[in-house]
Amino acid sequence: MATGESAHQDAMPISPGNLVPALLAHAARRGFRRALAAEEDAAAWRDRTLPHVRELILPDLPSVDAAPVVLTEADRGNHVVRLLRLTLAEGLTAPALLALPKGEGPFPAVLALHDHGSEFRIGKEKCLPPPGPVPPVAQAWWDRLFGGAPFGTALLRRGFAVLSVDALSWGGRQGQGYQAQQALAANLMNIGLTPAGLMAWEDMRAAEYLASIPQVDPARIAAVGFSMGAFRAWQVAALSPHVGAMVAACWMASLPGLLVEGNNHIRGQSAWWMTHPLLFRDLDIPDLAALAAPKPACFQTGTEDTLFPAAAVDPAFDRLAQVWAAHGAGHRLQARRFAGGHHFRPDRQEAAFGWLQETLSQGLPARSGSG
Repeated sequence: MATGESAHQDAMPISPGNLVPALLAHAARRGFRRALAAEEDAAAWRDRTLPHVRELILPDLPSVDAAPVVLTEADRGNHVVRLLRLTLAEGLTAPALLALPKGEGPFPAVLALHDHGSEFRIGKEKCLPPPGPVPPVAQAWWDRLFGGAPFGTALLRRGFAVLSVDALSWGGRQGQGYQAQQALAANLMNIGLTPAGLMAWEDMRAAEYLASIPQVDPARIAAVGFSMGAFRAWQVAALSPHVGAMVAACWMASLPGLLVEGNNHIRGQSAWWMTHPLLFRDLDIPDLAALAAPKPACFQTGTEDTLFPAAAVDPAFDRLAQVWAAHGAGHRLQARRFAGGHHFRPDRQEAAFGWLQETLSQGLPARSGSG
């Protein structure tokens, strides 16, 4: 019979960070059962795995016409920015910002995906300046994370059209704040949905709309995001045939490296937007991202980013390299470590967007199969 300290430990199976060590050990023994095997053909693995992923994470919502409505518009000299309302599903609309360069198109385009940051008052405005006065909260966000201006501005200077859409809970769709995320997640799961799955589906709908815009070249569309937006960028690149390349700044890690005491990912709340229940029985996070291969992909991380420590990032970068190499596309993958923390300031933007501009100018690889 267990007594004393050992009995107390047996009665406390949940750690201070709300981890269950016995079940983590079980998950480690199980591994990721649908990851690409060493002897497996990479394209066949992707085409076999993508339908399984879509079935597990995407909502069963019917697609409808985006029916864009222009709410207001501003001429910014070398481009025009429009505030739109898009229809994502019946009864589900979202405000969006669309910035189009002037001149003859069609233009290469970017789906700019905003971060989380526990700042819900703005969403799309984290990526693009809206028509009219700049909200002080947006300027503060740009100053803190992007070097004074949203990263969509740098893309516009390079001749990209840029679309950014409010995700559910942000900007014009904000809900009840940080603490309410847990209840929102539970209520979505009660009707067979998840926050992360719904966000993935809405990002796919946004990419589909972007590809339909006459001034946009549908063969040159990339997804770009920072932090949670980076998660969204590689996710939509994996799921959507309309996204041909991606830039993901400050969100890539192997899941076991995040499930440790003190990491932000185990706190709940915000993590619901980046958690796919059941899927992680089969695939690690980099395996999900690698379903985008052989599309060109740029991943960035900060060596002092406490959200994504090296112990979590390094095995993820190794896995990405293995899968892109298995496709014979190692040259299309850029995985870079920058000194510093969790931000996407001009030096990192310059590196990423220079790479993206050159990549799109060379044309994107044909994509076959189910992706």
